[in-house]
Amino acid sequence: MINSMTGYAVQARDLGSVALHLELRSVNSRYLDLAFRINDDLRQAEPMLREAITGKLKRGKVECRFNLQAKDSAPRDLAINGMLLGQLKAAQAFIQAELPQATPLSVAEVLRWPGILADDSVTFEALQPEIAATIAAALDELIATRRREGEKLAEMIRGRIARMRELVATVQPRVPALVAEYQEKLATRLRDAAATLDDDRIRLEVGLFAQRVDVAEELSRLSTHLDEVERILKVGGASGKRLDFLMQELNREANTLGSKAMAADMTAIAVELKLAIEQMREQVQNIE
Repeated sequence: MINSMTGYAVQARDLGSVALHLELRSVNSRYLDLAFRINDDLRQAEPMLREAITGKLKRGKVECRFNLQAKDSAPRDLAINGMLLGQLKAAQAFIQAELPQATPLSVAEVLRWPGILADDSVTFEALQPEIAATIAAALDELIATRRREGEKLAEMIRGRIARMRELVATVQPRVPALVAEYQEKLATRLRDAAATLDDDRIRLEVGLFAQRVDVAEELSRLSTHLDEVERILKVGGASGKRLDFLMQELNREANTLGSKAMAADMTAIAVELKLAIEQMREQVQNIE
């Protein structure tokens, strides 16, 4: 299957007191370019996320937003760290014995003391299975959207190929007659311009020039390149760079065809071929 580099996926998991939220966006890029926006609670998940993406994708700029959100409505137990409270009590008694004027700690100050309230939040280690499952689901969804977009791109490219084949089929049968007609016109002009030249020399010069204006080879190469594009679309995989190279080759042949055009209708066909190639190239830029 042909995959686009454009895709979007979002996964959210409700874990009771917290919720995981992962969003993946991808657009076209020459290479695989990853950008992470992860809150501090999930910073340890970045290597896991990076490894999962690089294992599945070959190209594209991928933006990853991964958040762990605490739910205010979730019930939480207010647990006091008894050991720390005892240490504070002993420290306060010692200080007041040494400094009788010292003001005792208030209840609010004690509750705000770092670590006095036992932390009942979920640890990263406990979340790891859910994190891995969220990453896998989001990546599967992203790949599925890129694949659906890729199918549309491939269909558009096949449509352009079909049109190009029609144009080549229109030109191909006419080439021998056009070359012969052009030879005759050129020979007549040469005879008029240089009455002293013999017929053998004229035929030689006309024949050499006719070879330079014959487009049969360009038409053959166009058909070969189109065959290769269709083959790649059928095989699928990460083929964007190969298709882009073929677009350059097709454009080269269309340019040569235009420069050798011996009739106005052939020039028009060369222009339409170039337009179709440019349209294909725009689509190819988005293929992985």
